[in-house]
Amino acid sequence: MPTMTAAQQREQAKLAYDSFLAECPSRQLLDRLSDKWVALVLAALADEGTMRYSQLARRLAGVSQKMLTQTLRALERDGLVTRTVTPTVPVTVDYDLTPLGASLQVVVRQVKVWAEAHMDDVRSARDAYDARGA
Repeated sequence: MPTMTAAQQREQAKLAYDSFLAECPSRQLLDRLSDKWVALVLAALADEGTMRYSQLARRLAGVSQKMLTQTLRALERDGLVTRTVTPTVPVTVDYDLTPLGASLQVVVRQVKVWAEAHMDDVRSARDAYDARGA
């Protein structure tokens, strides 16, 4: 087996994470990141800083306890959120963005801002589409 140069190794590593390939592990990450609750949790933590579970639940109108718990666990597993347990009565659990989560949040915030700014345009496009009977 021939020895690869550092440049060749970097190029091979880039190819290993090609999201257009069905077996690429980055697809799982993209799937997670496209979840609305993930985007909203990241945005809430970026806006407010460290938050308790109950604060997040109030901030994210409509999220079920099960979905919020699953989302926070997934984000913690992926290294995007930290969970800090303080042994008080009752136990206090705080969530915050990791540096990795903060770096992702910049992108997520842009998508959130875009969605809020262009919702009227999207609604008009939907209405026009529906009116055509397509």
